[in-house]
Amino acid sequence: MSEVNESWREGIDTGIRYNSSYSAVGGGIGVTKAAAVAGNEAENWKFHAVEFAKGFAEMSVEFGKGVRDVLKQSVIREDSVLVRKVGAPCYKLCRRLSFLNEYLPEDRDPAHAWSVIFFVLFIAFSVLIVSSDDVSPNPLVKKVYVHPPNASRILLPDGRHLAYHQQGVPAEQARFSMIAPHSFVSSRLAGIPGIKTSLLQEYGVRLVTYDLPGFGESDPHPSRNLESSAMDMLHLSYAINVTDKFWVVGFSGGSMHAWAALKYIPDRIAGAVMVAPMVNPYEPKMTKEEKNKMWKRWTTKKKVMYMLARKFPRLLPYFYRRSFLCGVHGQIETWLSLSLGIRDKALVEHPTFEEFWQRDLEESVRQVNVKPFVEEAVLQVSNWGFSPADLKVQRKRPGKGILHWIKSLYGQTEDILSGFLGQIHVWQGMEDMVVPPSTSDFLQRVLPDAMVHRLLYEGHFTYFYFCDECHRQIFSTVFGNPQGPLAPEPEADQSPIKKDDGDIQDTIMSDVAIDEENASTLVDSDKEDFID
Repeated sequence: MSEVNESWREGIDTGIRYNSSYSAVGGGIGVTKAAAVAGNEAENWKFHAVEFAKGFAEMSVEFGKGVRDVLKQSVIREDSVLVRKVGAPCYKLCRRLSFLNEYLPEDRDPAHAWSVIFFVLFIAFSVLIVSSDDVSPNPLVKKVYVHPPNASRILLPDGRHLAYHQQGVPAEQARFSMIAPHSFVSSRLAGIPGIKTSLLQEYGVRLVTYDLPGFGESDPHPSRNLESSAMDMLHLSYAINVTDKFWVVGFSGGSMHAWAALKYIPDRIAGAVMVAPMVNPYEPKMTKEEKNKMWKRWTTKKKVMYMLARKFPRLLPYFYRRSFLCGVHGQIETWLSLSLGIRDKALVEHPTFEEFWQRDLEESVRQVNVKPFVEEAVLQVSNWGFSPADLKVQRKRPGKGILHWIKSLYGQTEDILSGFLGQIHVWQGMEDMVVPPSTSDFLQRVLPDAMVHRLLYEGHFTYFYFCDECHRQIFSTVFGNPQGPLAPEPEADQSPIKKDDGDIQDTIMSDVAIDEENASTLVDSDKEDFID
């Protein structure tokens, strides 16, 4: 009986065993099956991937053989056009180079061997070229640094703050005041780049530059246009104690705001200094020839950016965030899509210009807000609300109607002039490829009273940036001979007056107090006469 029990147990042991470790939980057999299925699926995926790769390789080989056969049957036939024109020269060349086949192994086909050799040489030269480029030291990428705020600011009537920067003589000693709006991707730090303080002192000039809304430390404007830009300039002049008329300075894209000042606040402007002034590239009063001369000097990318700003401005942030708003420094001609001449290229590569450009850029993009730049780009190509031709000095036309005709017959009418009556000076480089010389031709045609100074060998930046002699020429042309700052007014003597007996009598500093005392004396005397 015991033998039978032992044989029964052995039979049980050879069968499926019960896993006691899963007895308390249950489902142990299901977990084991799931793991096995997952492993099988992974192996199946690998198997299918390997088989697909093998099949793709076989199909590629067969495809290559098919292409070879097609070429042999259609292109490399003796009667084909390609073989008739190229076959004879290739045959002669191969026959002359046949002596090189002696260096090949005897069991190798020369055509196959030389094709492999040339392919390997091509790969080797490609690797050498790439490796030689990698060996050259790459320039370190300099990140944009946001400086602590340090600008002087004023509060505008609408609650916004406007940041400004001033150079030269103090307000009370300024013989001439100049206000300069900056150009695209710039800030209040630009002004007249590199101008010497000694030159400003010599001519008694106070130069004030400010950040446009949303640039630098100025608050953004919810819906700005060129008229609001002129009003900002007007409020700034009053806030910084510019009591007389001031000169406006416009360079490149900043001249757009200078034109607006001449249009909307002409009574506050003494004159305009325009260097490479920009006009609307879609200006309706430009002739077709003038437009063609302007557009053909620009790069393709710059033309595309203008068209996007006019038709699809919502696409501009995509490009701006990958250029000057990407957080690192770059080249000005690359980021702004500028085509520069030889002298301009030499200037922008100079360390002085590079240092100035990087600092000015850091101040311009400190708010990391793309909206002001899009607004500025759209303003350049949209309807300005006026044309530079509207600034032309001309007689104002009399009103229409019988009443005005009768007044002109029997009344003495005075000639009323319209337009901007002050001076407009334009400096234009003949080698300028950013603002082409055709722009100055258009301005001279529509503004015959403007004085256009053509500079034969100057580019876009060379006459305005870091050129002491150029700055002196501008000042001497506009202001004449240097007269220095105004003499400060003497302060009133507020020391007490001593009487003969040694008593000290307070000095009356107000004429109003003296008049009130005299008036009271007269009234008292009149009262005494009336009583008598």
